[in-house]
Amino acid sequence: MGMLAAMSERAVRRVRELTDGPSVLDGLTGSDLTTFLLDVFRRRARERRPADVLRRYREDRFATPGTVDLLSLRRAEDALLTALPPGTDTVSLAPLVPLGTHWVLGGVDPRKAVATVRGTEVAADSTVGLALEAAARRTGAGTVRLATTQRVTRAQLFDGAGAHFQLFAFVTAGRGPDFEREHLAEHLRFLIEALRGREFRIALTCLDRQGEAIAESVRSLPGVVDDPTRERGRDYYRHLCFKVFLTGGEDRFEIGDGGFTDWTAKLLSDRKERLLTTAIGVDRLALHARTG
Repeated sequence: MGMLAAMSERAVRRVRELTDGPSVLDGLTGSDLTTFLLDVFRRRARERRPADVLRRYREDRFATPGTVDLLSLRRAEDALLTALPPGTDTVSLAPLVPLGTHWVLGGVDPRKAVATVRGTEVAADSTVGLALEAAARRTGAGTVRLATTQRVTRAQLFDGAGAHFQLFAFVTAGRGPDFEREHLAEHLRFLIEALRGREFRIALTCLDRQGEAIAESVRSLPGVVDDPTRERGRDYYRHLCFKVFLTGGEDRFEIGDGGFTDWTAKLLSDRKERLLTTAIGVDRLALHARTG
C-alpha cells in the first residue's frame, strides 16, 4: 500500500470512530450527498473572515501562484502552438471533468485528483480532457487532432513542484492499419520543430512486438533514441511510449511524456479506435529557457 493510500485509510478510520460507526453519509444518493456537502461548505464559507482567507491563500499550495511568470509561459506556449501540424484544432478545455474520469481512463488513484462536491474533479491531465472531446467528435468523423494548454492540479506531492502547473497537450484519434506509424512520426516531428534550437532527446520505450514495429519508422528522426529501461507508465500506455528531455552535456531535464492509449477505445466501446497523446510541462520548458 502506498503512503497516500495509507494516510487516507487512517483518516477515514478516524472519522468513522468520531461518528461511532459507519457514516450515515454512506446511504445517501449522489444528489442527496451533494446537497448535504454544499450546505456544509456554505455554512463554513460564511464563517470565514478576510484574515482567514488571506492566511489560507498564503499557506495552501492549491491556492498560491505558480513559480514561473506568465510571460515566460506564453513564450513557451507560442513555440509549441506554432509547431502544430496542419489540421489540428486548438480547444479551450473546461477546468473540470466528470468525477472518476482520471481513474476510468488512466487508472489514476482518485485521491490524486481534486474532487468537487458537484460530481466533478479538477483537471489533472489535459490529455484526458482532450480524449473525451476526441471521442465525442469521432462519431462519423475522420482523424481528429486536438491541442490545448491548460492549468492542471494534482493532489499528490511532487519534489520541488507545486500543486498546479501549465500543461500543453496534443492528441490524435482515429483508426486504420497505418495509424500508429503515421501519427507517431507526426507527433515526433512536431516535437522536433517545437524544440528547434535546443538540445533534446526523445526516448522511445517499446512495450511489445507491435511497439517495436512502430518504432522502426521513427528511429532515424533527429534526437530519437531507445530507452528500454523505462519502468513508469508501462501499464498506462499501449505498444509504445516516450519521454522528452532537454539536454546539456550529460544532464537531462524531463519536460514531456506521451504514447498510445486505449482511452477512446474504452469511451466508444470500439477496440479499433486508436489514440496517441503527447504532453509537455510548459512550466518546465519555460524554466529551462529562462535559466539556460
